[in-house]
Amino acid sequence: NVRIRPKLIQTTTGTKDLQMVTIHVRMLFKPDIEGLPTIHKTLGEDYDERVIPSIANEVMKATIAQYNAEQLLTQREQVSHEIRDAIVARASQFNILMDDVALTHLTYGKEFARAIEEKQVAEQDAERQKFIVLRSEQERQATVIRSEGEAEAAKMISQALKEHGSGLIEVRRIDAAKDIADNLSKSPNVMYLPNGQQMLLNMAGGARQQ
Repeated sequence: NVRIRPKLIQTTTGTKDLQMVTIHVRMLFKPDIEGLPTIHKTLGEDYDERVIPSIANEVMKATIAQYNAEQLLTQREQVSHEIRDAIVARASQFNILMDDVALTHLTYGKEFARAIEEKQVAEQDAERQKFIVLRSEQERQATVIRSEGEAEAAKMISQALKEHGSGLIEVRRIDAAKDIADNLSKSPNVMYLPNGQQMLLNMAGGARQQ
């Protein structure tokens, strides 16, 4: 049989930091046609069952042992390439051609999985606290800016009063009364307005009697 066939190999092994992981590798293989006589003479027709699991387990255990458990997460693509290249090289020594080799699953023991989860929760809490601190600082800065603006406004008003006396306040009252009168004149609920604005001036803040 010279057609491409699949094979899935699973093994459990230890990492560099002694964490246990279970790894699954899927392979697509076929015999090298030129090497078929040697395959049947030395390995037999079940060559794939005799050779592939052995070399796959050997490669996976040797490769995983070079990495810490966390590195397997962050450098998974590199680990996958190393396993693929090593299996292809070892299989070729037995006249077996690997059409594809892929790391499909990588699972950890319960203790490491729990540690990863706790680390993620801690990182999320740290980010949340950082956001709260940043927001508090922004609110503090906004309060300072607002206070400075109010102080500057009060200073300007005080200076204006010194320069112009109470006339400035009177002008502001008149302007406010005009705005009120204008709004009332546009309201559909107002049927009548007095001819003079004396009443409106009184309503707006008590203008001086003429």
